Amino acid sequence: MLYFCAIAISSSVQAQNNPKPVKFIKSQERGNFEFPGKGKPFIPNDVEQSIKPNESISRGIPDGYDDRILMTSNKYPWSTIGRVEGTTANAKSYHCTGTLIHDNLVLTNSHCVIDPETDVLSKEIKFLPNFINGRVSNPRDIASVEKVVYGTDFKNGNQDNAKDWAILVLDKPLGRKYGYLGWKSIPPNILVRNKNAFFFVGYSGDFPKFNPGMIAGFEKGCSITGEEAGLLLHDCDTAGGSSGDPIIATIDSQYYIVGVNNMEFKNRRTGQDIINAAVKISTIEAALADK
Repeated sequence: MLYFCAIAISSSVQAQNNPKPVKFIKSQERGNFEFPGKGKPFIPNDVEQSIKPNESISRGIPDGYDDRILMTSNKYPWSTIGRVEGTTANAKSYHCTGTLIHDNLVLTNSHCVIDPETDVLSKEIKFLPNFINGRVSNPRDIASVEKVVYGTDFKNGNQDNAKDWAILVLDKPLGRKYGYLGWKSIPPNILVRNKNAFFFVGYSGDFPKFNPGMIAGFEKGCSITGEEAGLLLHDCDTAGGSSGDPIIATIDSQYYIVGVNNMEFKNRRTGQDIINAAVKISTIEAALADK
């Protein structure tokens, strides 16, 4: 069995000049940094809400196999999802998915900011909120990442995928404008019992076919199928670029992240997908509670 991190190499479509240097901090060396807000979601007073992710378009993927539809809504909770764009040390561009979880904080994967093959840090990282059709509604809202608190740096061949999480500290309080999701640590056995209860949003590099990675895909009815090696296993549709995708549950009519997609397991012989994996919220909470 092989595993693949779900990252997509791409070109930045809204580049900024004079990138700010990013400060990288291991979770064990974070000082007073804590998981903020006690996991509560936030909806700004002037942001509309909608349960429909594709209000401005009725078209889905017509091939009959892909369960994703286009996420084209700028209403909450869809407004909290954005595209993480990075530049590697050798000047290659890539993208992942990130979710606002506080005023200036975005949750994603470590491997979206640190190369898991070389353990080299990204030179520049940006967050593009509610990225639709290759752009954000207001270019001034493109945020630079000033600091990264991360769970693993993959050094010395350490593929500690269960700790493959990162929190990006932005230079702008975008959560006040776009809102942010809550997070909740739920025991895996409870997640598994609730079949087809979750949804999944992110910028997969294979979706949509006419403009890959430039519009997020939405899938309703995902399941957590089990737990292995400290990771949640799930059946949501993923591809490169879907690293950092939130697995979301609706609890008391509010939206909470219950896992963060980070990798795919494939058949070593055929290359076919077997199952996907996600970082547990409890892993992140434990790392940030440990002094």
